[in-house]
Amino acid sequence: MSEVNKPNGGGFQRVFKATYCSYLGFKAAIKEEAAFRQELGLALVMFPASFWLADNILHWAGLVSTLILVLIVEMLNSAIEALTDRVGTERHVLSGRAKDMGSAAVTLSLLVVVVVWGASLYLKLV
Repeated sequence: MSEVNKPNGGGFQRVFKATYCSYLGFKAAIKEEAAFRQELGLALVMFPASFWLADNILHWAGLVSTLILVLIVEMLNSAIEALTDRVGTERHVLSGRAKDMGSAAVTLSLLVVVVVWGASLYLKLV
């Protein structure tokens, strides 16, 4: 398929349309997803602490990256849930499995935050 036939076009036009789609995704996540709002709030609280906790710029980037990772995984989980509900709201083993696996992915991303931030805090205080 050529770039001309793609829904978002090509070149800079595609970049602008993709940016707008991302804006709509953020807006929907904030408006519709309580878990995303909670995790965003947690990230906003933890972000300033990253400057105190980090020993260098690379350490800081690692701390902040874990916070961004949680938001990414939560958005993907929310997208899976929305698409699953769009397909059908009746109980189905595969729908349940998809939602459970998305939830497990969020839990693992939060575990990454606990491990990285916990180890960093331990090293800072010892």
